[in-house]
Amino acid sequence: MSTTRKVAVIGLGNIGKVVATNLVKGNRAVILASKKLEDAQALTQELGNLATAAETVDAIKQADIIVLSVWFSTIQEFMTKYAAELQGKIIIDPSNPIAPDENGGFKKIIGEKESAGQLNATLLPNGAKLAKALGTLGAASLESAAFQKPEPAVLFYAADDTSINADIEQLIRDSGFEPVRVGGIDQSIRIEVFGDLHEFGALGQTVNATEAKAKI
Repeated sequence: MSTTRKVAVIGLGNIGKVVATNLVKGNRAVILASKKLEDAQALTQELGNLATAAETVDAIKQADIIVLSVWFSTIQEFMTKYAAELQGKIIIDPSNPIAPDENGGFKKIIGEKESAGQLNATLLPNGAKLAKALGTLGAASLESAAFQKPEPAVLFYAADDTSINADIEQLIRDSGFEPVRVGGIDQSIRIEVFGDLHEFGALGQTVNATEAKAKI
């Protein structure tokens, strides 16, 4: 297990909290940041010595890998605001382009054939690299299926730059899952909500590696 790449989790909503918790369970140190520093500090108290809190700008500066666990609709503003600090970073994008609909469910807020991953890839600061990851399960499954035995559950990921694959896969393993790459960012629509490899799409459940590879 490698901890050479420092990880920051930005945004501590349902997904961000679970990701941070899973990484600490996997013995991976994390830097936590939220809109309110006190929220990050409170979570560090729960997670122990492997978690530290920081203001967002400092968390980005300190980390090599940024898990951007914020609403899809706020990512463009975030990328612009922190463009200088994000240069050269590996950015993990678990976002899903959805919003509540009038029937108590969710609807897609971009074009039917568009993906959050592809749109967010156009916003990258200089030298930053994007991986679509950590968002293929809902928060409840992300929590309950972590460190599953005897065979771990899968988290799919997509990335154009293969030089970051090892870092992404180690991060996923440290969070208690088996990584399975589906291809480049042009495949990210498959692992977003309503996609054929998302829990809230055709997949409909968690899968292990053997089951996952049969579906790709």
